Amino acid sequence: MENLPACPKCGSEYTYEDGAFFICPECTYEWSKDEANNSELALEIRDANGAILQDGDSVTVIKDLKVKGSSSGIKVGTKIKGIRIVEGTDGHNIDCKVPGIGQIKLKQEFVKKA
Repeated sequence: MENLPACPKCGSEYTYEDGAFFICPECTYEWSKDEANNSELALEIRDANGAILQDGDSVTVIKDLKVKGSSSGIKVGTKIKGIRIVEGTDGHNIDCKVPGIGQIKLKQEFVKKA
């Protein structure tokens, strides 16, 4: 069996080859063999509206969020500056400092680009 690369979008190891492309059956992402050979595959994280997020962006929270271990939560409309994109296995792909809360990881579906 060939040693095929994992999916750069979802990380699935069940990719297969179709002509000049690799295909992920779990998220249906397709990428060329040239992209697979490039070691600089960027992690593409999108906000709730579909805009691509990058390190250093500012985002706004679109939903009240409860924070474990805290009596207060993050209120809708809270603006967060200087986010950092990280690869999280549990969907928490945004590392940031929330005013009044501190360092926390957020899921991208609860923020929009400001």
